[in-house]
Amino acid sequence: MRILLVEDDPALGQAVREHIAALGHGVDLCPTLADAEAALDTVAYEMAVLDLGLPDGSGLDLLRRLRRRGGTLPVIIVTAVDQIARRIEGLNSGADDYIVKPFDLDELGARIASVQRRYRGNPSPLIRVAGAEIDLARRIVSRDDARVDLTAREWAVLERLLRHPGGVVAKAEIEDSLYAFGAEIESNAVEVYISRLRKKLGHAAIVTLRGAGYRLEV
Repeated sequence: MRILLVEDDPALGQAVREHIAALGHGVDLCPTLADAEAALDTVAYEMAVLDLGLPDGSGLDLLRRLRRRGGTLPVIIVTAVDQIARRIEGLNSGADDYIVKPFDLDELGARIASVQRRYRGNPSPLIRVAGAEIDLARRIVSRDDARVDLTAREWAVLERLLRHPGGVVAKAEIEDSLYAFGAEIESNAVEVYISRLRKKLGHAAIVTLRGAGYRLEV
């Protein structure tokens, strides 16, 4: 999943960026509203983690502009102000979730996964693919009653395919979800991850449609 992180604190921004990237997501870090607006005009993000107190204004202003334009991007608000009225204002402005500083990075990861499941239209974290069972909440895959370990990148590719169960996902779309701005993309990276997933989930789990992309058989 490609995530926009808007945070002006360099230390916190880098820590959050590294944690989200370790979960297998592509992350672009923007320290200002202006940078975030420019990024949103360039990339089709799938989620935003948005700080409210920014050097050039409030993150709520960006959220409101996004919603007024009809944008449905999932947004998790981050703020140092733990006030009920402020939380209500954020949720009423269109935020999907709210987390207060200081926060545990694992909690943020869990909230990202929860919002992602809601937008996928499947609040249940359990999904069956071919002969494997996938627990999205605990990030566990089981096959033939045995646990199957996936790397962060393999999870990212699998989650992208799960967004379109039975549908075709283009190679470029998978690449876009894996890499942030400036990241070097190896030409055969997607093919490598697909091959690894087939070995772990079963070769019938993912179908290649030449010239079109990949389809997850559910």
